[in-house]
Amino acid sequence: MPPATPLREVMALFFKLGVIGFGGPAAHIALMREEVVKRRKWVSDERFLDLLGMTNLIPGPNSTEMAIHLGYTRAGGPGLVAGGACFVVPAMVIVWALAWAYVRYGAQPQVGWLLYGVKPVIIAVVVQAIWALLRTAVKGTLLAAVALAVLALSLIGVNEIALLAAGGLVVPVARGVRGAWVAAVAAPAATVLGGAASAAAQGVTAAASVSLMMLFVTFLKIGSVLYGSGYVLLAFLRNDFVHRLGWLTDRQLLDAIAIGQVTPGPVLTTATFVGYLVGGGAGAVLATVGIFLPSFVFVAASRPLLPKIRASRWTAAFLDGVNVAALGLMAAVTWELARAAVIDWLTALLALVAAAVLIRFEVNSVWLILGGGVVGLLYRLIAG
Repeated sequence: MPPATPLREVMALFFKLGVIGFGGPAAHIALMREEVVKRRKWVSDERFLDLLGMTNLIPGPNSTEMAIHLGYTRAGGPGLVAGGACFVVPAMVIVWALAWAYVRYGAQPQVGWLLYGVKPVIIAVVVQAIWALLRTAVKGTLLAAVALAVLALSLIGVNEIALLAAGGLVVPVARGVRGAWVAAVAAPAATVLGGAASAAAQGVTAAASVSLMMLFVTFLKIGSVLYGSGYVLLAFLRNDFVHRLGWLTDRQLLDAIAIGQVTPGPVLTTATFVGYLVGGGAGAVLATVGIFLPSFVFVAASRPLLPKIRASRWTAAFLDGVNVAALGLMAAVTWELARAAVIDWLTALLALVAAAVLIRFEVNSVWLILGGGVVGLLYRLIAG
């Protein structure tokens, strides 16, 4: 057997991680560190942390971008493509299969009972993620005010891309003039900007029918502006596919999120599920390519530039603002989805218990999600 080349090593490692990578981005990154720093010694801990810092400065899913970075570090340009692709493809195939089963058997009552218990736990998982990210991202009253303003504006329907941009602009301007009053001045401007953008988007949607091209372009847009966490995806999916396009219901969106949570690999393979529901097999492929393609482009283009970005006070403040705006969007969407998931005393209890356990203990969310499904099945079987 010929010795493994660096490219084959990259392909084998990230395919394996794509199959066993349960638990979300933090768990994925921990697995990558174990493999590439401790076991294989491809990079030092210092270099690994540098690469992790780089992924936080560009849009896209952090764990996938780490796979792309590490693939490039080990095997150059071919490794860049292979690392990301081999990490994403196993999850895509698994989610595709589950989407097929959902379309074929989703109307069965047993499936509904299972998802009845899963959905409130998913809400708790997202709440825990928001809580953990807030503790890291909110550094001072200005950032807290931006997060709250974005939450409020999102709940009244302001466009999410406009809110991300406004959050990014308010923070460096306010810090530059040493006056948080600028945030208050900028908030109405964000409302006007968001209203105009939202109206334009709805105008385009009204004139368009369901098409694979629009599906691809929508996911390409999401992948190009997705900052903060994979969970921010929920805000974009709900605004684009439930509100603007009307291709999904809130129930279908929650089911898609549940599938993305219980499968290995990046959370953004939720796009595969949505793509299949909307456009079958071709839709699954186009949605997946659309949402992940920008990550490959950003990593390749930004490697020489990113070390300089954090050194700039203005761009660092811009990124701080975008991050807390993303958390505000997450909170707004979680509130809306919770209204569809928490429908009685048992689902409320499941959500509260799961949130408390996740916040208090380091528990793999997959086990809680599966436990919620079991509780839902047992309750429905007993209650009838």
